[in-house]
Amino acid sequence: MESFALSFASMLLALTFVLGLAWIVLRLLRARLQGPRDSKGVAGDDVLRFVRALPVGTRERIVIVEHRGARWMLGVTAGGISTIAHWPQMGAGTTGGTAQATQARQGTY
Repeated sequence: MESFALSFASMLLALTFVLGLAWIVLRLLRARLQGPRDSKGVAGDDVLRFVRALPVGTRERIVIVEHRGARWMLGVTAGGISTIAHWPQMGAGTTGGTAQATQARQGTY
């Protein structure tokens, strides 16, 4: 019985060590892949934010994403991704709006 208890305790110790090591590695990988964060745990300004998508075919869609305050309209197909339009970082007074409204403000179509 003493041999079983010793064997069981060593197995639990090894299992605890492996699980602890896996937890530490996963935390390090997550921190590395998600990029820098501020003191509140919020990601920095280098995050790509999805705004909206519009399907235009079975495998094609128009996507609007935001990166560092600038908005990008991208065409996404099975063969690749292409830039359709780009709007620079908006000022503090603007609220965004649709792509046509943004282009109208800038005077470009």
